[in-house]
Amino acid sequence: MSAKSIIHVIDDDPAMRDSLAFLLDVNGFATRVYDSATKFFETADQQPLHCVITDVRMPGMSGLELVQKMKRESIACPVIVITGHGDVALAVEAMKAGVVDFIEKPFSDDALLNAVRLALRSAQDGGSGSTARDEAEQRLSSLSPRERDVLIGLVAGKINKVIAHELNISPRTVEVYRANLMAKTQARNMSELMRIALAAGL
Repeated sequence: MSAKSIIHVIDDDPAMRDSLAFLLDVNGFATRVYDSATKFFETADQQPLHCVITDVRMPGMSGLELVQKMKRESIACPVIVITGHGDVALAVEAMKAGVVDFIEKPFSDDALLNAVRLALRSAQDGGSGSTARDEAEQRLSSLSPRERDVLIGLVAGKINKVIAHELNISPRTVEVYRANLMAKTQARNMSELMRIALAAGL
């Protein structure tokens, strides 16, 4: 979390790359930028890898494919995925593949910086993700068993109607449970709720 922490930014959008690099630079991080995952892998074994930030949708190798390749090649480095509206299911899949966090556009500077700091802390803890898991479990601790059932359905990508049928309740009741989930976990949107659930191991 000092200037020695190198954050690798991978995005095919030059404006996004530049703005992320600027934000990270002025907050004391060193940055390396790449316009594709392929370019990143060309030098990945030649420099320190403290944290990677990647867009989930890119020409060629996607953010999800990047994470899968890092896993196959035993490259131990926390990855944060940036996702656009409508890519939440893809981001959830990436998180299940090992991403430490995902952030939905548009996001605040603080949201990104907090994600980076948490990712670096997780890496310092041995990559166990215990810091993120403990925080997530705390935020889920007040859920009722039925609220957890609804959350598990949401993480699986099921729509309200399907969750209602499986739990033998009405779709309207599922909506009430979803509202309770947002309130109890203090999640600002569905993306954040998914992050909390996945970090907790649901």
